[in-house]
Amino acid sequence: MLALLNRCKFFCLALGLGCVALMACPGSAFALSTQAELIDNSGKPIGTVEVEQGHKGVLVNIQAKDLPPGYHGMHFHAVGDCSDLATFKSAGGHVNPFDTPHGFRNPDGPHEGNLPNLVVAADGTVEVELYSDLVELDAGPAKLLDDDGTALIIHTDKDDHYSQPIGGSGGRIACAVIQ
Repeated sequence: MLALLNRCKFFCLALGLGCVALMACPGSAFALSTQAELIDNSGKPIGTVEVEQGHKGVLVNIQAKDLPPGYHGMHFHAVGDCSDLATFKSAGGHVNPFDTPHGFRNPDGPHEGNLPNLVVAADGTVEVELYSDLVELDAGPAKLLDDDGTALIIHTDKDDHYSQPIGGSGGRIACAVIQ
């Protein structure tokens, strides 16, 4: 009986360690992801953007500094190009393969490039994690990792999530190339 009890303890211990090992390596540990440098209009690095493929969308992590405090519109733009520092217009318009209206509040929207507003602290820093189920990293018509990449753009003003074509977000003040 004692031998059986010892075997049972060993089995339970081994099973428990196996469960701990499995929990230490979640399925997302092998998920597709990419990281990009976020730059301002002078080309100065001000942070990072990490995009990770989720089950049905992408998880976006942003860490930045030296941004104006307050609310700022933020969108995925169709071209992964931040070379036009003055305006970042080289990033093109929003990711919008179905030509859908802009805005989470628009009854006919949102389109795939829409993201929530970014809220920057009084000291100019931001650290946020958000999820978009409107795009994928490497699949579908709104994939971010297409032939010319994608850009994440931060705008000067708050996005009202309704006005066309960019929710009244104003100029472009920061850019990261997603590739």
